[in-house]
Amino acid sequence: MDTSLRITEVFYSLQGETRTLGLPTVFVRLTGCPLRCVYCDTAYAFSGGERKSQEEILASVAAYRPAYVTVTGGEPLAQPNCLPLLTALCDVGYEVSLETSGALSMAGVDPRVVKVMDLKTPASGELSRNDWSNIELLLPHDQVKFVICDRGDYDWARLQVDRFNLCERVSDVLFSPSFGQQDGRELAEWILHDRLPVRFQLQLHKLLWNDAAGH
Repeated sequence: MDTSLRITEVFYSLQGETRTLGLPTVFVRLTGCPLRCVYCDTAYAFSGGERKSQEEILASVAAYRPAYVTVTGGEPLAQPNCLPLLTALCDVGYEVSLETSGALSMAGVDPRVVKVMDLKTPASGELSRNDWSNIELLLPHDQVKFVICDRGDYDWARLQVDRFNLCERVSDVLFSPSFGQQDGRELAEWILHDRLPVRFQLQLHKLLWNDAAGH
């Protein structure tokens, strides 16, 4: 059976977001994405890449001897062979996370994987692409992220947190200011004022290296 995938890059860095912020992590960036969010910082992964076998990908990851592996994109679930890759990474013993837009079904993702689902806000331009059935597939160790572009996004995100009881459903609800659009300090003040039990985050890689690519 062909388990190959189109890969944009495999690289080693500090995790720039999520609950494992700051931890050395290997990133496997899959090529392709059906969404076009206005704030996307990885448009270079929309096309191109190189087709690699699952064995080649696993060997590239193993060379870094990591504890943590993040499969990202693009939108990783746009390639069906993402699912067996996730399972293979878990089988090796890595702590594996999946960064997904929430626009494609997460059914079939290995339950050992930490799913980081990005619910698309109104200002993202892709609100209509949210697959709301994914909410029921979230496990207690998963995380839900909102990229906040403006006050409207913040108010909308608050409603979704309440609507789906997200803070009780998953381990972390992440509010992140859209880089270059939403002032981080302002977002932090909104969260504090409303006493929201969410995790505020800034993208560490952009602060350290002025890195345009999302980690």
